Amino acid sequence: MSTGSKLHWSSLIIAGIGLLDSLYLSYVKIINSQVYCGTSGQCETVNSSRYSEISGIPIAYLGLGAYLIILALLFLETRSPFWKENSPLAVFGISLVGVIYSAYLTYIEIAVLHAICPYCVVSAIAMFLIFIIAIIRLVQVQTGTKPMPSRGG
Repeated sequence: MSTGSKLHWSSLIIAGIGLLDSLYLSYVKIINSQVYCGTSGQCETVNSSRYSEISGIPIAYLGLGAYLIILALLFLETRSPFWKENSPLAVFGISLVGVIYSAYLTYIEIAVLHAICPYCVVSAIAMFLIFIIAIIRLVQVQTGTKPMPSRGG
């Protein structure tokens, strides 16, 4: 398996983890329930804070959308030359915004709320890893050092 293919598959797996994480948080918002957080209880502090929504839209929904778009782009890039050429840049852009916003939310958790949500940490780490891989993949595509994955690989 080539380096490009390993990076592609790594991105898919990490985005899948981020999707599951944000799917759970979205589900909790939809059913208006509390987030399971073991004994710490800090998840609910974060999940019910005023920072958990933007204009009434839960942050979990935004994460869910971002991970779905990233996964779609990663799947599409093996389907046509257009997506093969443009998906790496799109994934980079989405993950850049995700990393910046995750950093802001992490700051809010630590400095304002004084509570850490493990689910938020998982999402922040997943987005950061996708971002780092996107940088590597984008450099490879731009310099032509490694081929992007082909159909089936």
